[in-house]
Order: sequence, then C-alpha cells, then structure tokens
Amino acid sequence: MAGHGGPVLLILALMSIAALTIVLAKLWQFSWLRLNAREPIESALSSWYKNDPDAALATIGSSRQPSARLVALAIRGLQHASAQSAAGLELLREELTRVATAQLEQLRGWLRALEVIATLSPLLGLLGTVLGMIEAFRQLATAGSQVDPALLSGGIWQALLTTAAGLSVAIPAVLLHSWLERRVERCAQRMEDAVTRVFTRPLSSPMHEAARPVPLPTTVAHGEATIEQARRFASSQA
Repeated sequence: MAGHGGPVLLILALMSIAALTIVLAKLWQFSWLRLNAREPIESALSSWYKNDPDAALATIGSSRQPSARLVALAIRGLQHASAQSAAGLELLREELTRVATAQLEQLRGWLRALEVIATLSPLLGLLGTVLGMIEAFRQLATAGSQVDPALLSGGIWQALLTTAAGLSVAIPAVLLHSWLERRVERCAQRMEDAVTRVFTRPLSSPMHEAARPVPLPTTVAHGEATIEQARRFASSQA
C-alpha cells in the first residue's frame, strides 16, 4: 500500500508511528505519577485539619504525584515563621504557582506534537490525493484517443488511498489528544483544589456552637422597665 500511495503515504506511516509512541509514553508517565490517586492527598489534608502537619507530610511522603508534591510544599511553607505575614503568604503563593506551572508543563509535554500530527494528517492525505489525480489525468492525456478505463480507475483509487490513510491517522490522534489533555486539566483542578484547602484550614474545621444570646445588663433592663411604667402612668392620666 505504501508503494501505491507514494511518498505521502510513507510520511503518514511515519507520523502514525510517532503518534503511537507519544501516546504510549504519556500513558506510562501518567501511570508512573499516579494522577488518579486521591487517597494520599485526602489523608494528608485530614491530618492537616487536625493541626498535625508532621502526620500530613508523613502521609504524602515522597509521592511523585503533582498534587501531593504541591500540598507538601504548601504545608512546609506555612510552617515557616516568614509565611505568617501577608508578604510571606504572597511569596508562598507565587512559589506554588511557579511549581504548579512547571509540573503542568511536564504533563503537557509532547501533546502539542500529537496535536500537530492530528492536524496535518488529513491535509497530507488530501495532498496525496490531489497529486495522484494529477498523475492519473496526465497519463490519460498521454494515452490520447486510446483511453484505457482501467488506467484511469487505477490511478483514482491509488490517489484516494492517501486520503483514507490520512483520516485513519488523524481520527484516533484527535481522540487520544483530547483524552490526554482532559486528564491534564483534571490534574490541574485537583492541584488547585488541594492547595486551596491547605490555605483554608480554619474554614474547614468543625464549626463552633452557636453563641448564646447575651443577657442585657441589669441596669439596662431596669431602665427599660422604668420607662414602660412611666408610659402606663401617662396613659392612665390621659
């Protein structure tokens, strides 16, 4: 089939191999980082809510997960005295943003190349079809009055072969790129949620009981009673 399709079909074959390699590499990377694991983060945040940062850091340990590493960095940063001021908290947030951006950039690595393959594959297939049709009609013009229908039909199906190959590479590449990109987006959302929960620990702790109504001072209550008696006396005189 590569021989019938010409050099365009060979290029599409190489692009399909590259796309498959990228997908397998990203699947291995996501599995190694355990992007879907949520138990370590939830356990660490539970210990953090109980005002036990050491247990929270021990739970996360040396986890490779981006969210866990970011939570550990946030907890260690909040333990320093320099982070207790407004300027210290601002510097800590900037550092967390820098680390999160770097981790997401690693997760998105080679996804751009997969997107380019998905975009160029149908265009290359169409180019191969156009070149094949040009060659078929050139041979038809060379034959003159002795036209062989088999020659024309053979040239057409060879030309359309590149379009089918381009679509065969582009369709799965688009689907896999969207799926991998969505996994990275979910990871970014979990990172933001986990770090926000680290900073909002007082709001996540159990609420205190509602305060009881404060009784009025005796002098205030006596004054209100005196005023009420005066009003009744004025009404009776009237």
